[in-house]
Amino acid sequence: MDPAYTLIFTVFPYLCLATFLVGHAYRYVTDRYGWNARSSEFLEKKSLFAGSVIFHWGIVGTFFGHAAGLLMPQRILDRLGIDSQVHMEIAYWSGLAVGIAAFIGALLLLQRRLTHPRLKAVRRLNDTITIGAICLVVGAGIYNVVFGHYNVLYSVAPWIRGIVTFTPDAMLMKAVPLSYKIHVIAAWTLLGFSPFSRLVHIWSAPVFYLLRRRIVFRRLAGQS
Repeated sequence: MDPAYTLIFTVFPYLCLATFLVGHAYRYVTDRYGWNARSSEFLEKKSLFAGSVIFHWGIVGTFFGHAAGLLMPQRILDRLGIDSQVHMEIAYWSGLAVGIAAFIGALLLLQRRLTHPRLKAVRRLNDTITIGAICLVVGAGIYNVVFGHYNVLYSVAPWIRGIVTFTPDAMLMKAVPLSYKIHVIAAWTLLGFSPFSRLVHIWSAPVFYLLRRRIVFRRLAGQS
């Protein structure tokens, strides 16, 4: 077994996962009032809307697309009548659509933060690094979709499942092209960095807002 591959594709992912879990938990306990996205909407709203909406729809689609495509073994899809070729076609076109949306949205947000005068005055290096890292991860993913054409179903996918099930096999990444390795390593790095960035707000998504009880307004007695 190659020690370098073991370090990069076994040890490093678990370090990132541990940092992700422990870091978010620790920050939630110790930094409750800093647990937000530090929205700059009050400073500039017009260009925020387009970039934010496009980016969030794209990145959510990218996340669920990766989860469904990489975590589900191909043998299960074969039983459903979806062979590897159809699987790759679905992954290609859907991944391209949501990836481009996420990338364009991230670029718009980065351009807004770097060029708008009011935002430049309050700009933090951490925020710029975060958006730049997202552009790198998503951009590398789009490059792989458009130019890579590498079948990940029998290499990257089982490696990811091995990480999740604590049975990693770093050698599965041996023959994977460099651009895919860059995408994977950058994604793990961003995951580990997230507790120290504005990305903590992913846990504050208003999911339970949809399940809230209705607010009933009643007129006071005697009012028409």
